[in-house]
Amino acid sequence: MKTRREFLATALSAGVAAPLIAQGNRPQIVSGVMSGEPSSTGAMIWSRTDRPSRMIVNWRTSERGERHRVVSNDFATPDSDFTLKLPLTHLPAGQRILYEVQFESSSRELSEPARGHFITAPAQPSKVRFTWSGDVAGQGWGINKDWGGMRGFDAVRRREPDFFIHSGDTIYADVPIHAEVKLPDGTIWKNVITEAKSKVAETLDEFRGNYHYNLLDDNIRQFQSEVAQVWQWDDHEVMNNWSPGRDLSADNRYREKDIRKIAARSRQAFLEYSPIPRGSNIYRKIAYGPLLDMFMLDMRSYRAANNYNRQTDPSGETVYLGAAQIDWLKRELAASKAAWKVIASDMPLGVLVTDGKDAEGRTIFENSANGDGPVLGREFEIAELLRFMKQRNIRNTVWLTADIHYTAAHYFNPEKAQFTDFLPFWEFVSGPLHAGTFGPNVTDNTFGIEVKYQKCPPKGQGNLAPSAGMQFFGEVEIDPKSRAMTVVLRDLAGSALFTQTIEA
Repeated sequence: MKTRREFLATALSAGVAAPLIAQGNRPQIVSGVMSGEPSSTGAMIWSRTDRPSRMIVNWRTSERGERHRVVSNDFATPDSDFTLKLPLTHLPAGQRILYEVQFESSSRELSEPARGHFITAPAQPSKVRFTWSGDVAGQGWGINKDWGGMRGFDAVRRREPDFFIHSGDTIYADVPIHAEVKLPDGTIWKNVITEAKSKVAETLDEFRGNYHYNLLDDNIRQFQSEVAQVWQWDDHEVMNNWSPGRDLSADNRYREKDIRKIAARSRQAFLEYSPIPRGSNIYRKIAYGPLLDMFMLDMRSYRAANNYNRQTDPSGETVYLGAAQIDWLKRELAASKAAWKVIASDMPLGVLVTDGKDAEGRTIFENSANGDGPVLGREFEIAELLRFMKQRNIRNTVWLTADIHYTAAHYFNPEKAQFTDFLPFWEFVSGPLHAGTFGPNVTDNTFGIEVKYQKCPPKGQGNLAPSAGMQFFGEVEIDPKSRAMTVVLRDLAGSALFTQTIEA
């Protein structure tokens, strides 16, 4: 039997081409193709063209299989930066779907085709294997062609996962990319540079330009043509540690001082370039067969302003996920019949992520963690959720995240916790995929975190370049017979650093 890569080499031949040379009025596909939001019956197909045109997708299940044609009702226009998404529906479950995208102009001229593939979720218990990571083009580490570009994406692609969870920081809109960065050994890291990446993003076009930049990378375009994706957003899609209360009055990098306007432009660009269905919330559930439900959280859109986070009672100042999202998550977790419930969180639970000092000299916190001790501040929402899961006996939950730029395995043990009314669970952290490496962060014992493994730079070192090798992703496999989940933390070479099997 052919491997998936051998199959694709035959079926897809050319794969995803670089931007095509314009020929008359023929549209061009300028950013490759992407699939996302896979289910047992469908998926979303994304692409971007260079002029008003509609998307046509032909799909089949084998090299010689019957071709099915789907045509978009909408045209790609400048209003969406010429991006377009087309849902494929009524697909067979548990199948590799080969697809071909073309754009057709109003004068009926067709672009050259761009090809990709993805796997639909199984309808029956079957092995599921997926990956996750985050943090792309961060800390000034851009596309270095001499080094091979954004090689983390190639490392993930070579694992041939069923799909990939992008845990956030899909761009670094607040971090310009410079032509050269001097490394500690005296060598030079050379970046591809663009106008959009020469300054912080404020306008809609500048946010879009950050996505354009990442899509210049051959590894990313090849990866997104072969691996279906599920996206989250975090802070750097807008700016570092952003919240609705961010004060930009003294930040000379920004001419636009209204954080809400900046965030709205960022959100529009994110939704244009992600495979999330139009009109969907960023928080959402994705069912991937009978063994797996995924709950994609949004820890940005509903939070109050970042503050000292040690309030002794919940209030408007402590809002993190928000009541509507928490109610949704409780309802969906309670209704889930899947063997495993993966909670994809864009920030970790049990380590401190800080955001400077307030006017009174108190530390401001980014996430829910705020230091050892009882439940305080944003931790009230996490405690409420964990208590609910225990009361409803909702087991087999695992949290996945990136964000903190190193990889780790955390076990949350109520016997070691200040707040004890919850069932024990695991949280796995893995990233960055192409950004600076830092860590480790200080732990918070409120929920009894035990650090079972972590890999990060040596003490005193930080912002290591991707070429230092400390780029990380995680891999999850669910066995259909035992229903056990095995989590593996991997490095840039794909080597296994830590493995944990959890019995269902």
